Parts: sequence; C-alpha cells; structure tokens
Amino acid sequence: MTQFIRDYLLAVQFFTRIPITGSLAEWVGYSPEQLRASAAHFPGIGVPVGAVAAAVFALLQALLPDSTFSPLVAAVLSTIATALLTGGFHEDGLADVADGLGGSYDRARALEIMKDSRVGAFGAMALVLALLCKVALLAILGSVEGIPVAADASPFNGWYVCAALWTGHIVSRGLPLLMIWWLPHVGDTATSKSKPLADQLSPSALLIAFAWCFGALALASLALDAMNLIVGCSFAGLALLGLVRFFRRRLQGFTGDCLGCTQQVCEIAFYLGLAVSL
Repeated sequence: MTQFIRDYLLAVQFFTRIPITGSLAEWVGYSPEQLRASAAHFPGIGVPVGAVAAAVFALLQALLPDSTFSPLVAAVLSTIATALLTGGFHEDGLADVADGLGGSYDRARALEIMKDSRVGAFGAMALVLALLCKVALLAILGSVEGIPVAADASPFNGWYVCAALWTGHIVSRGLPLLMIWWLPHVGDTATSKSKPLADQLSPSALLIAFAWCFGALALASLALDAMNLIVGCSFAGLALLGLVRFFRRRLQGFTGDCLGCTQQVCEIAFYLGLAVSL
C-alpha cells in the first residue's frame, strides 16, 4: 500500500500542478522504474482534477441566476480551473500534434515540428475548436434537469454534469494507456518525458488503471443512466481507435504529445456521447 501511494503521488506530481514538495517529495522518490509503475495511476489523476472541475461547476450553477447562459459560464470557468490545475499539459500535446501533423506530411518533419514548443496556426485552431467543443457540450449537460434538493425546491441542474465531468476526466486518462500498449514509442528518446512510460507497460498496470476507470463508472452510475455511460464510453473508445489508426499511419507510433492529444479527444468524445444519448 505504501508503494501504491508513492506511485500515485508521483503520477500526480508528473501530470498536475498540485504541489508535492519538500519531505513529501523525498518520501515519494523518483526513478524511471517508479515512473513506469505510476502509469497505472494515470486515471486516478482524474479523481482530483475531475473533483475540482465538478466543484467549480456546481458552485457557479448554485450562485449564478437561473439563466440559459449560466451553464455556459460555469462550463468556461470549470474548464479554466482544470487547465490551471494541470498546467495545460494535455492541451499542449493536442496543439503540438496538430502543428506537426497539420504542418507536414513527412513523418520526420512532423516529429521535428512537434518538438517545437511554439504554437503554430494548426495548433491554435485545434486548441480553440477543442475548447469550444468541450465548453459547449458541458453547457448542454449542465442544462439537464436534476434532482430536487428539497420537496419545495426547484431541481439543481448540476448533478448530471458534475458526474459527467468527474467520470470523463478519469476515463479519458485511462484510454491513452492502450495506445502505449498497442503502438511503439517514436519520440526522441534522449529528451522525451514519456519514454520511460512506454517501456514495459505490464498487464497488471493496465488492470490497475482500468480498475480506476470501472470504479469511477460504478460511482457515476448512481447519478447517470447506465445507457448514457455506455454510449459515452463507446464514443470515447471509438475516438481512441481512430487516433491509434491515424498515428500508426502518419507516425508509425506515438509520442508524449500524442498521449495528451488522445486524452483531450477522448474526454470530448465522452461528453459528446453523453449528450447524444440524452
């Protein structure tokens, strides 16, 4: 259990801005082998991130007036909160992939562009469109009528989207691990932060990762209809398969940016599936 907690905290330290410093960081430790083991807990990172997203959305839904635009405002500020919490780590991967694969059909040149930290036209367009999709879908989910908080009270319209946010952040962080399992790593081994994650991803790590996902889905089923969850997960799974096929054809493998891109696309696809299922 001690090693389990250390691996989880290392994953949190690696993929969020949650401060793990001083004596706690020393206790957690670091090694390439431990970083590989922490891959099993990537979906678990979605627990605090999704909780913050849901809390911000619920708070704003409660404070804002009853208006058509209230879910939209809550969705925007909730998305900002998650970007601040994660440092825009996955969004950066999405922009880099869009710049690389949009800027050149040559594999080597595309990989070179993806290593450039500057954001180009394709990356900017991808970020804007992805954020617009996410915010719009969350606004739709936030408008779903909820359960009355009291016999004489109007329904609180936040429960559905809060459960969707929490589950979406967890599931979308579990699916990229299948990309690691299926595709070879093709990034720069000397500088890539994701290279240790690509080596020796064990079946037990996948089992732990999907235990996080299944646990989240089981809890979410208390607030969301099972069929809604099935459709949402199906959309996210189809998005993953499409990206795996695309990266295999264009890059013959994946990079760390591809994993970030996959998380973002699968998260949006999950919300889209939930919205469509309504």
